[in-house]
Amino acid sequence: MSTPSTSSSTAPTPTDQSEERSAPSPSSQSALLRQVASSPAVVGLLAILAALVLSSILILAADSQVRYTAGYLLNRPGDFLHAAGSTLSEAYSSLLRGSVLDWRATTGVRMIRPITDTLTNATPLIIAGLGVAVAFRAGLFNIGGQGQMILGAITACYVGIAWNLPPVVHLLLAVVGAALGGLLWGGIAGVLKARTGANEVIVTIMLNSIAAHLLSQVLSLKAFNGEGETGNRKSLTVADSAQYPSLAGSSFRLHAGFLLALLAAAAVWWLMERSRLGFQLRATGLNPDAARTAGMSVPRVTSLVMMISGALCGIAASAPVLGTQKSMDESVAGTIGFDAITVALLGRSRPVGTVLAGLLFGALRAGGTAMQAAPGTHIKIVLVLQSTIVLFIAAPPLVRAIFRLPERRALTGGADPSPASVPAAATATPTAKEA
Repeated sequence: MSTPSTSSSTAPTPTDQSEERSAPSPSSQSALLRQVASSPAVVGLLAILAALVLSSILILAADSQVRYTAGYLLNRPGDFLHAAGSTLSEAYSSLLRGSVLDWRATTGVRMIRPITDTLTNATPLIIAGLGVAVAFRAGLFNIGGQGQMILGAITACYVGIAWNLPPVVHLLLAVVGAALGGLLWGGIAGVLKARTGANEVIVTIMLNSIAAHLLSQVLSLKAFNGEGETGNRKSLTVADSAQYPSLAGSSFRLHAGFLLALLAAAAVWWLMERSRLGFQLRATGLNPDAARTAGMSVPRVTSLVMMISGALCGIAASAPVLGTQKSMDESVAGTIGFDAITVALLGRSRPVGTVLAGLLFGALRAGGTAMQAAPGTHIKIVLVLQSTIVLFIAAPPLVRAIFRLPERRALTGGADPSPASVPAAATATPTAKEA
């Protein structure tokens, strides 16, 4: 009788099995690539790229030499390509020289001044963008950043002019005053939303108008313009003890407010991701009914989030009042309150993204003047670039369609997992212990 043959020579060893398990399959690699390609960060970068392409077309259309060479494009295409390349390279090199590094400058100070101007311009945008982002995460649309900045500017300017305090204490109280001014103005909209159900968009728009007229009236008071003429629309200079110290010397505008912006970003990250209140804010923004079932007070959260958002927007006003202008006029807030909405959208309402978006828009502001000096380029091209970025950021399906990106719902097997589109039924009800 023959003995059965052993199968040890054909059986896979434990080492072979571990190698088979560790080796990624082509299908898993393809799924990973598709997931990366559809991530919000990639969509945001491609939105910026699409905006640059569209702005480039407008730059070429506005240049006379490009239009002239386009008239005989089929006969001599090289002339058109040379003119188009020269126009675009000059325009975008001017943007870089005005926002990052001026390699044509003759002195070291002028060479590095553009990057300091970018950081200076980005400071109020980052802080105000963080304020708007906090409201977004809680499901509220704070369009009143402009008015909250104005109230913050008024209180910070008053503390800086009327009070006589030691340097560090004076600056801290001026910043706290700016936060309290914005908190008060944002709290009005929050309380009305929580108690009466008033639409925060309409309320904050009306508060913006009230704040603008209030600023005009405040600038006529002697407490702000001293014994000057009542028609003077600029306040006195704030005391030296209430001004932000310079970070790079008197030759640059960069001040310590930029460090405050980074600290604010870290504080917002901790608030939203690590604190109990931040959990309540996110839960309320995702599903108010679930948050209410878990025992959270949705009206209280609504009031608090608008106060926090307003306080951050008020602190943003301290950058021009205590840093760059060192005074207050009717244009002290500029368009920062509205640009902050763009910054928060581009940053996906996340602190790191908001900081990067603020730096981008600070660079566009700083480089806009230098870009205007390029032949055939108007400064409004920068505004068009900002607007198209907002357009593509606000329409992710459009970006995915242009670049043929996969849909996130196709990868996750359901709805888009972004916070803005999580359905109420799919949101887990927070337990009382988690709350």
